[in-house]
Amino acid sequence: MKKRKITDNIPLKIMSVAVAVVVWLIVVNIDNPIGTNYYTINDVELTNKEYVESSDTIGKMCMPEQNQDNVKIAITATKKVRDKIKITDISATADLQQAVSLDTNPVMVPITVNCSTPGVSANDIKVTPQNLSVNLDEKETQEFVVNVSRGDTKPGKDYEVGSLTANPEKVRITGPKTLINKIDKVNAAIDLDGNTQDFTQDANLTIIDKNQEVLSDSEMNSLRIENNPKVVVTAKLWKIRQGVGISAGYVGTPAEGYQAGIVKTVPDTISVAGSIEGLESLAANDNVITIPSDSIDISGESKDVEKKINIKNLLPDNVKLTSDSSEDVWVTVSILPEGSREFDVPTKNIEVRNKPDDLQVTFVTAQIAVRIKSDTEDMDDLDSERDIKASIDLDGKKEGDYEVPVKIVLPDGYETVEDVTTEVVISSGTAADDSSK
Repeated sequence: MKKRKITDNIPLKIMSVAVAVVVWLIVVNIDNPIGTNYYTINDVELTNKEYVESSDTIGKMCMPEQNQDNVKIAITATKKVRDKIKITDISATADLQQAVSLDTNPVMVPITVNCSTPGVSANDIKVTPQNLSVNLDEKETQEFVVNVSRGDTKPGKDYEVGSLTANPEKVRITGPKTLINKIDKVNAAIDLDGNTQDFTQDANLTIIDKNQEVLSDSEMNSLRIENNPKVVVTAKLWKIRQGVGISAGYVGTPAEGYQAGIVKTVPDTISVAGSIEGLESLAANDNVITIPSDSIDISGESKDVEKKINIKNLLPDNVKLTSDSSEDVWVTVSILPEGSREFDVPTKNIEVRNKPDDLQVTFVTAQIAVRIKSDTEDMDDLDSERDIKASIDLDGKKEGDYEVPVKIVLPDGYETVEDVTTEVVISSGTAADDSSK
């Protein structure tokens, strides 16, 4: 047999090797193909900002231009590598020291993207756009009071917030002048979370602009809060006390032939909240807030005197009105002809005549005031429940709100000083209180 040489059929052997390589590449590519994944991020970290402040443009600071497009990232790698990439593995930075020029406006800073996933190199990453637009502005420093915000959170039942204080109470913020002038307030948020005892809580600072919107992350990164203070908020929670009375008097003498009657306040009681010491002080005054008499002067008056009084400053120290209470109290001093007196008649005792069929009548108030005088009888002998008969006539009335005259019938020797009216609501619904007829 003829012995074959290694050099025999060289072309065929080369072809066989080439085919083997191609087949191997095809198999590898099918099993672990190379492809491209696409990602979008909107947070590019601006580094070496001090380079701008210490350069020839000293006194200036920078911040990313508003409304920039998101950064789009394409990573080309094998399928096995791409399957391992997470968005948290990707970071983008813009180094101000790499800016071509600081004289342009805006300054264009190259964006560098890194991926910590093994198997991904810088050559595998493409980024669009390639530059971050940065504005330079004068450096400005201002102080801002730290406002404590509790959001929708509330203390526990029967408690109110006495005070919320931040430590530190104010902060110094340095940044681009345009951005500093945009700041409206600095808030430290706290969660009351149903607490009933005083407590302290660490709080993060939130900066609000003049449009009442929270500054973006890029804007926050352009600011420097001196000493980067850790804000601690202290909450003082005060116990609520209900049914605190209001006392009012008057000074002066009404017109000739008239006398002062009763003094009424609306409301007649209020709710307050206070510290232990504040509530003890209030209790020592019989839980009554006294309006100074010289606040209401009835000198020479021949008709009722009504005055609105702000009682906020009349409360003891460490006591305040509850959040649902008004600071204003209406005080009314009735002025009556001499020899007359005012009586309160419950509206439930008023007779309703000619009530519309199938309709419900409801009195707006629980009682009406009837002013009565007598030249011959003792007013102390008149009993409002027994002797004062009141009625209204609703003939022809339909659904709606009405102010109707009240007919008053009195024993001999007594007469009304003035006409009396009352407000009623006529409806098809069912009344919910005892004042309905």
